[in-house]
Amino acid sequence: MNWFSTVVGGTFGFLLGGPLGAILGASVGHQFGKGLAGLDTVETLSSGDQHRVQMAFFSATFSVMGHIAKADGQVSREEISLAKRVMEEMSLTNEMRQAAINLFEQGKHHDFPLDEVLDQFYKECHRRTDLIRMFLNIQLQAAFSDGYFAVSEEDLLLHICSRLRFSRFDFERLKIQLQAQQRFHAGNSTHAHNNLQKQSLQDAYSILGLLPSANKDEVKNAYRRLMNQNHPDKLVAKGLPEEMMILAKEKTQKIRKAYEAILKAR
Repeated sequence: MNWFSTVVGGTFGFLLGGPLGAILGASVGHQFGKGLAGLDTVETLSSGDQHRVQMAFFSATFSVMGHIAKADGQVSREEISLAKRVMEEMSLTNEMRQAAINLFEQGKHHDFPLDEVLDQFYKECHRRTDLIRMFLNIQLQAAFSDGYFAVSEEDLLLHICSRLRFSRFDFERLKIQLQAQQRFHAGNSTHAHNNLQKQSLQDAYSILGLLPSANKDEVKNAYRRLMNQNHPDKLVAKGLPEEMMILAKEKTQKIRKAYEAILKAR
């Protein structure tokens, strides 16, 4: 039984309490209690813990995405399209898709308990940096879906990072990598002339978090580190919902293409 079947089937031994449990329960028509405080940090998750982390990740992802979309005063068509694209890529069942939409809508409410949701998400994820990084990467994509970061969106994202103990430096690096990925993908989808090819190569280095002056070993090490951080199977083992594995695969494909472009240029 997967985590969502656990929710719908009412196997309450695995269910979340707190604000995440409340918004997930409201999204699928259940009322969950406040019980089950955060778990101790462990390296290997039991099946019950795994379901809790998957529920927390799913619930926080779509509700916070809705909250960020509303940060600049209105939800743009691009932000709605991004949310729909994420749902489509996850191949959600009709029930899960409706739950994701309901979570997105809850996040838009003025009384959405953002800090409480983030605090519980951090605790349920057992402070796993790779999961938090994946979560923030999705939120950054949502905020940047219309091609720019509004000041209100960036301020909110920085607040989210602070709440999740994710440094400003790492946030800026994620942002640079995301913007480089989008330019790199766009540049390689056209027949680029020399200047565009040069920009594309610079973006490939930025995706790996490097300067063009990086030597061969630095390029290889950066590539291996990023592939390890975003490996779909490893993220799922740490609690990423299996439905979101496609997002991790997409991320590793972009990293691999950037690495191959650098090798080809050398």
